[in-house]
Amino acid sequence: MNDSRNELTADDARHTARICVPVRPRRASEIAEAVARASREADLVEIRFDHLDPAELEAAPAHVAPLLDSPATLVFTLRPREQGGARESADDEREHFWRRLAREMRRHADASGANPEHERGRLRHYADLELDGGPSAETCAGLARVCRIIRSHHDFAGGAQDLTRLYERLAATDADALKLAVTARDATDCVPVFRLLERARTERRKLVAVAMGRAGVATRVLGPSRGAPFTYAALDAENTTAPGQLTSQELRDLYRLDSTDSRTLVNGLVGSPVTHSLSPVMHNRAFAARGLNAVYLPFEVTDLEAFVRRMVRPATRELEWNLRGLSVTAPHKTAVMSLLDRTTGRARLVGAVNTVTVESDGTLAGDNTDAEAFAAPLRDSSWPRELTALRGARVALLGAGGAARAAAWALRERGARVTVFARDLGRALSLASDFDADAAPLEGASLGRFDLVVNATPLGTRGPLEESTPADAEQLRGARLAYDLVYNPTDTLFMREARAAGCETLGGLAMLVAQGEEQFRLWTGEDAPAGVMRRAAEEALK
Repeated sequence: MNDSRNELTADDARHTARICVPVRPRRASEIAEAVARASREADLVEIRFDHLDPAELEAAPAHVAPLLDSPATLVFTLRPREQGGARESADDEREHFWRRLAREMRRHADASGANPEHERGRLRHYADLELDGGPSAETCAGLARVCRIIRSHHDFAGGAQDLTRLYERLAATDADALKLAVTARDATDCVPVFRLLERARTERRKLVAVAMGRAGVATRVLGPSRGAPFTYAALDAENTTAPGQLTSQELRDLYRLDSTDSRTLVNGLVGSPVTHSLSPVMHNRAFAARGLNAVYLPFEVTDLEAFVRRMVRPATRELEWNLRGLSVTAPHKTAVMSLLDRTTGRARLVGAVNTVTVESDGTLAGDNTDAEAFAAPLRDSSWPRELTALRGARVALLGAGGAARAAAWALRERGARVTVFARDLGRALSLASDFDADAAPLEGASLGRFDLVVNATPLGTRGPLEESTPADAEQLRGARLAYDLVYNPTDTLFMREARAAGCETLGGLAMLVAQGEEQFRLWTGEDAPAGVMRRAAEEALK
């Protein structure tokens, strides 16, 4: 097989970024339909035979043979449980299956007049065999006569591993392609995966290397631009076969996999958790609308210092990539400040950074776009002038965290009279002293005398806090405008209570969009396309 290992089939040459979609038929008779459905979205279709029970597995090879001449490139997989298989399967059961599949494929080749042993470079389909515990040498040889071989290793447990040693063991086999899938706990776990991809490309080996889990999304999106012959994606969100797997539509339409290359401008969101953020949808849609070769990725980060050192700062990072900017969210908005070379005055006054730019001289600059974005929805609204201008407006600010600090800065800059309310009066007093505001306990507070009441707490956010509110209708009765910085869901319990109290209401989506548009400008030097981020966010929220 060494003679054909580095050859590209016609199918390989058609796309620089190919997607393999796994299917999980439960019956042998369902294989053809499943392959046909996935073929509409995929360049390759992986048939996961480990989802078949023993009787159905016995019948499967006969159902595969008629598919061998179809346009789809097929990947045949029968995993043991420890390698991610759907059920326990004995070695002899898998051995028997692979022998029968090889015989059926050979019988089909003979019937069609093909001689695969003399035409290895034209073989399209793959058998994915485990590095450890795969079929016998005799069976592997039989399979290699009728299809290409992938040698793979999967680790779902995570933890410290010698990935270089695993790669070298895979490379020592006589396989046409290699696959290494490991579990990522932090975005920095992507680093060794990317480095192996670079090594494989240098050594002219076809390696699919994936960091599984929500911390490994970057490897799924950027892998093909770093030499991976294909990347895996699900047909839809209900049919993922590995942690962190995106859908084929997300890869093609949102992350624009087909246009991503080594020159792509990389941006992303740093925090924990980040998987439910709207920022990737907003920024990627804006990049597409402007025709920019740029992508925005979620980075699940717990060790912020290691992430900045190994993946961000040009002088120390271990990746060759065109990283330009980062959004920063909880819990890193304050901690990131000590890792930057400079921050803007407003970021220092707020005490938090939500935007990092990698400057052309290799330095890291921090800013806070939340602060100005807070006031943007009021400025663009039809509220009375005292609310749009904010000078002299009486404002109740509920909460004393990072969002409250950004709002307090914006309100002070505009001359509003602010009272900070929090369950922890000590935190309220601390924030109030930084921004020349008053402070009071939130419990039982009467908010009716205020022109503007701002919810800067996470209460009401979709999930466990969704049915919570920092203030009810009785507390809000008499206030003019209730402004909830929570944007998901778009109609929170706080807003419903405010309407019941006769207040006007404003949700947090406009602020989210405004801060994202300012980030776009900082990273690209261009204005964000009008309305694109807002429409993308609204569509995602539906």
